[in-house]
Amino acid sequence: MKGFTYQQIDADGVRINAAVGGEGPPLLLLHGYPQTHMIWHHVAPVLASSFTVVATDLRGYGDSAKPAASESNVEYSKREMARDQVLVMRELGFSRFKVAGHDRGGRVAHRMALDHPNVVEALAVLDIVPTRYIFQHADKAFGLGYYHWFFLAAPNGIPERLIGGDPEFWIRARLTARHNGGEAFDEHAMAEYIRCFSDPAAIAASCADYRAAATIDLDHDDQDFGTPVACPMLVLWGAHGFVGQNYDVLAAWSEYVTDIRGDCLPCNHYLPEEAPAETVAALRKFFAQPG
Repeated sequence: MKGFTYQQIDADGVRINAAVGGEGPPLLLLHGYPQTHMIWHHVAPVLASSFTVVATDLRGYGDSAKPAASESNVEYSKREMARDQVLVMRELGFSRFKVAGHDRGGRVAHRMALDHPNVVEALAVLDIVPTRYIFQHADKAFGLGYYHWFFLAAPNGIPERLIGGDPEFWIRARLTARHNGGEAFDEHAMAEYIRCFSDPAAIAASCADYRAAATIDLDHDDQDFGTPVACPMLVLWGAHGFVGQNYDVLAAWSEYVTDIRGDCLPCNHYLPEEAPAETVAALRKFFAQPG
């Protein structure tokens, strides 16, 4: 991203790729599946005029390390992925910061706010409802609309083998299917997504991410249910996406957060690429507030 410097930061043995730019209060940006920090390429440079922006690749994605998963997939629990990011920010000199996460990055950020309440000043999640809520309310619409949750969590190397046969097709199909087209995606960013996801280790890691979501992450969420996120939280979602059309988003989050507000943006799932101006405006307004 133009105007950003890149660093490879050691998070307790896990190398995390980070792009850092701007001046002001620290703001961590986390991406989702099947992307990298490049999802923020429209948003991060604008936010950098008000914040010190850190946009990272989650472990298993992009140019970050991709540790092999054990049978439990604990290596890709949101707890471990969140800890990586806290260590990255600490290494950069930030003991307390704001965080925004899209898709899987939102789930990592949610876990971060629960596990590290003294670190996260304010939290924004983009186009998700809680993982626990999703599995408790899974129905036909979810099974068809988010079939990849179950496909990627399948055992015995099935998704790895099938996606590995044509990763570019998988990436383009996923982004197109959840955008009703594909014109929102800059071809340079798309090329980066394809380059990174063409690594078999990235495919394996992303499958472990989804397997963890259906197992160990749910265990952690069940254990913490009743202890809501304490910091202020913003929820943004796309009016034309699955989340916006199938959930009462704020109601879904209401049992998990004490201080919540939200807004619907005129787009599908990929808010930072489909509605960058609206995303910037919402994040800037929210993160400018005390707290």
